[in-house]
Amino acid sequence: MSEQEYKHIVRLAGHDIDGQINLLQGLTSVRGVGLRLSKALVRKLNLDPKMRLGFLSEENISEIETILKNPVEAGMPEWYVNRPRDRRTGKMIHLIGADLEFVHRSDIDRLKRIRSWRGVRHSLGLKVRGQHTRTTGRGGVAVGVSRKKLAKQADKGTD
Repeated sequence: MSEQEYKHIVRLAGHDIDGQINLLQGLTSVRGVGLRLSKALVRKLNLDPKMRLGFLSEENISEIETILKNPVEAGMPEWYVNRPRDRRTGKMIHLIGADLEFVHRSDIDRLKRIRSWRGVRHSLGLKVRGQHTRTTGRGGVAVGVSRKKLAKQADKGTD
């Protein structure tokens, strides 16, 4: 591994990653890739998890991207994907990066459009998953009671 092979910034799945970060942590900086999938990728490709991202070759990067696009075809279990049984296609899909953000946003918009309970909660900016809202999630409003000093009490204090 000579100094010429080292890249300071690695472009992986449409995301720029610092070459100083080790392989496991660097893969998790791609949106849609967690630590579990990162470990499985490294194990599948027989790479050193402590290796720096800057030392990856172009073929290793392309292999990682192909596995990230479809982990089930690469031999990963079906429960590794983040979108099982997609609504439109019915397939097991793993989304990463901007695609994941777009689909997430469109799912929320669909819930709002059909006026489901979760959609209404999203549109009102309230908790969606059944959390208590009596004391939490107040959105920046001051908590507690603040009183102004009464004029009589201020006069008594100066005597």
